[in-house]
Amino acid sequence: MNQDELIIFKNWFAGYCASFSTPVREDQRNISIKQDHTQQVCLNALRISSDLKLNEQETLLAETIALFHDIGRFLQYQQYKTFDDSISVNHAALGITVLLEDGVLQGLPKKDQELILHAVTLHNVFSLPEELDDRTRLFAQLARDADKLDIMRVVIQFFEQEAGDRAEAVALGLPDAPGYSPEVLASLMRGEMARKADLKLQNDFKLLQLAWLYDFNFASSLRMVLERGYIDQLAGMLPASEEFKRAVEHIRSYVDGKLRAG
Repeated sequence: MNQDELIIFKNWFAGYCASFSTPVREDQRNISIKQDHTQQVCLNALRISSDLKLNEQETLLAETIALFHDIGRFLQYQQYKTFDDSISVNHAALGITVLLEDGVLQGLPKKDQELILHAVTLHNVFSLPEELDDRTRLFAQLARDADKLDIMRVVIQFFEQEAGDRAEAVALGLPDAPGYSPEVLASLMRGEMARKADLKLQNDFKLLQLAWLYDFNFASSLRMVLERGYIDQLAGMLPASEEFKRAVEHIRSYVDGKLRAG
């Protein structure tokens, strides 16, 4: 693919997003969150691509995958008023349907179309399948890191805002109540990602963001986490307790170790 094709994709994306505009304030807030999120994921993908020294063609593919990774979110929210796949639909699969039905990628070589669709499909799975070829794995990992990086930003902004200004779908409908789910904290302390099915409270959602760092694939991504202060910001949003303090230190130690190891 080439730069002109990426421009066409960006124009299509802008028009597609505009088709979901609504005068309903809460709905528009949630739609705008996802449109802004996509732009930031594209920027993250460009930064990671540069740090990995990908060539121009590979960088264009990485940005295209980032552009389309959440294309299913808009129809998902319009139809279900949620971003929670477990109570609606797999937004990645819905995105593939949108791209295919609209013939968005049809001008690209078949191998590029397949790569983009496969990476979009894989961007939200719990873990990548072992049997992936190296090329698909690279672009899926890149998309996953770029996505998680910006979700951390979105979540931090959500909790920094006054309740009336929040795009409520961001927190998946979880109640803002004291406490946490022991299994979520236990997963983090075991060095594992927590599962969304275990989330019961908004504090669990904050812990999930930290546990996602175990699934980051590139040193570039972890450096961006530190540069942007995401660990500190999320830690400051957790209740003051020895349990949470130990969990945050566990994460810091993990990230430091990964970066020292290169």
